[in-house]
Amino acid sequence: MKASLSLWLLLLPALALAGSQEKPSPIGKKIDNFKLRDYRGAERSLQDFSDHKIVVVAFLGTECPLAKLYGPRLAQLAKEFGSKGVAFVGIDANEQDAPSAIGAYAKATGLDIPILKDPNNKVADQFGAVRTPEVFLLDADRVVRYWGRIDDQYGIGFLRPKVTERDLAVALEEVLAGKTVSKPVTQAPGCFIGRVKPEAKNGEITYSKHIAPLLQAHCAECHHPGEIGPFSLTSYEETIGWTDTIAEVIRDHRMPPWHADPHYGKFANDPHLTEADRKLILDWIENGAPQGDPKDLPKPVEYVQGWRIPKPDLVLSIPRVFQVPATGDVPYEFIVVDPGFTEDKWVKAAEVVPGNRSVVHHVLVFIQPPGTGGHDKYGGFAANWLAGNVPGARPMILPDGMAKRVPAGSRLLFQIHYTTNGRPQTDQTRIGLVFADPKTIKKEVSAEMAANPRIRIPANAANHLEEADNVIEQDSLLLTMTPHTHLRGKTFKYVAYYSDGKQEILLDVPHYDFNWQNTYVLAEPKLLPAGTRIHVEAHYDNSKSNPSNPNPDTVVRWGDQTWEEMLIGYFDLIPVDQDLQKEPLPVSKYVHKEGPALDAKLKELAQHALESDEAFAAFAKAVNKALPQVDRVCVTDYSGGQLKVERANYCGSVKSEFALAGFQHDGRVMALGHFALIGGFQSLPDLKKARGGDMMMISKFLGSSAHVPIVIEGGKPGTINFWSKEPKAFPKETNDLLNAIAEAVVSRK
Repeated sequence: MKASLSLWLLLLPALALAGSQEKPSPIGKKIDNFKLRDYRGAERSLQDFSDHKIVVVAFLGTECPLAKLYGPRLAQLAKEFGSKGVAFVGIDANEQDAPSAIGAYAKATGLDIPILKDPNNKVADQFGAVRTPEVFLLDADRVVRYWGRIDDQYGIGFLRPKVTERDLAVALEEVLAGKTVSKPVTQAPGCFIGRVKPEAKNGEITYSKHIAPLLQAHCAECHHPGEIGPFSLTSYEETIGWTDTIAEVIRDHRMPPWHADPHYGKFANDPHLTEADRKLILDWIENGAPQGDPKDLPKPVEYVQGWRIPKPDLVLSIPRVFQVPATGDVPYEFIVVDPGFTEDKWVKAAEVVPGNRSVVHHVLVFIQPPGTGGHDKYGGFAANWLAGNVPGARPMILPDGMAKRVPAGSRLLFQIHYTTNGRPQTDQTRIGLVFADPKTIKKEVSAEMAANPRIRIPANAANHLEEADNVIEQDSLLLTMTPHTHLRGKTFKYVAYYSDGKQEILLDVPHYDFNWQNTYVLAEPKLLPAGTRIHVEAHYDNSKSNPSNPNPDTVVRWGDQTWEEMLIGYFDLIPVDQDLQKEPLPVSKYVHKEGPALDAKLKELAQHALESDEAFAAFAKAVNKALPQVDRVCVTDYSGGQLKVERANYCGSVKSEFALAGFQHDGRVMALGHFALIGGFQSLPDLKKARGGDMMMISKFLGSSAHVPIVIEGGKPGTINFWSKEPKAFPKETNDLLNAIAEAVVSRK
């Protein structure tokens, strides 16, 4: 689940992206001198730049997602061309953008150029500017020679992995060289400029009486302060500057975002507007968007600050502030948090809140149950999904009497996909949990999935089909469905095949959008009798016609990253016959069990083992003394997509230079990376039969191994690994001792 894109861009399809230039072309038009004040109050004019060969005028907006993304890009261009006699000037013509907001925008994006406020849109009107961001290149005579976008990386609902056409830069080079601009006009996607409108008279349709209730019901959940919406729609003053944008996205059915075919299924979280509601909003805007009598306003919704769920009983943050670089791809980051649960917890609501929404694409939180194994029934950890924050999804709030169970002693594994936005950033994501009284729970909600890790999408295939199935083992009620593919995903469908031969389409998403990964919550639970086969199918566009395609000329297989693909149909179930009030599950308690007492010297060496290679060598020697079958000890962690050996020592009769401290490799093909993520004790009696690139290599000179999950400083998931040249060297009787040694290694703070 990977994408190299700021979360702000995910809102662009819903925020009025231009499909064409609405105004006549200004190419060849001479721009007269103008005077405006910058956000600091100083007066600036076009004539101030008379000593520059070229002036680039960029119309910007402080809340437009695309303008936020392109701020750093403009800063780079200004630096690149500044020494060549090119001046860059920003103009904000949005009615709703205060000078203080413009200053904050300049600071956040690193845009160190004059940014002027156009309070009455007079300069925007002179240029014929429509959108933000939109750029105009003026030559030495201040004649418009180029008009349009900055480059081609971002567009309507898609992103390119990298820039392929530097339109503005190319135009600058051509004008500087005395050439005619080869492509003088390009389409500029972005938000409508929030122009000042004539004072609207009171009409039959007013904001206060008719529009505010609709925005409150369908939009404000995301569009209020602190939420994913880049601007608020909770008051008339906040809304009036966005009326042109609102009209466009409603007219084009892009907002509110919803992708299910209405012919199949009814969903409780369907936010789409009825035709009557759409017409009401469009008529209000057409009639001048009158405010009406504020006495008619609906009662304001009181949001829990920072949360869309009831006040959490417990809030857990990742243990370290993550540093997000300015540019480049950031591999998925996995971080472990131990909530310290000594008894089972029943979670009825959960919400993941990024600390920095501008660089967090999505977060998934999984349960790592205690004990041997750790993996879910599918062999991984994906079905141990507790909650997430993905584009378009709402937080998990379960109906009364239902909850997800987190077993006592469990840890939580955060999978975070960070994106870059041109400026170094930091994040500290958190999760809020609302617990239910176990006595009130009747049904345990389980996360299931139909997945196909063997997908193979041919190069240049425009409509390739892949499928997966899952057979329901007992009579169950279906609650939700969450389709998931990556950038090549085109359609997604769930079909139920019943044992009596009948079939039914449960969900059809004819235009799957990776940028809006909805969970579809059924209005009424759907009965799935035992033996029902849940079939999911997805079509993929791996052709050049897919503008989001990272590389159409390659065969695509399963993988976490954006340039790879997935086919997962998640769904939540509850058993029909289950009544936990009549037949409660056994209550599990987690009591920290002291392992066998370690030799005092071994314990002391273990507590200092990670401090240096020398300290680890002394520790490994002591381990060999306690367990003579041990020939190698190492500590590994999984971070930044890499499996890294932190410390390693060959302490027995086997001598090798393989995989010493500092060794690292793509963790996705390493068994030790998998062990770190599932978080359970693993014993491999015969390494020659074990899977994984690391096991294949090390089995050439070692015979068996045991692996104890640990959490390294900062929440990095890892394992401490014990190896022997002998097969079956770690019988069950050694587990407690190995666990005690591992605990001592990570006990020193």
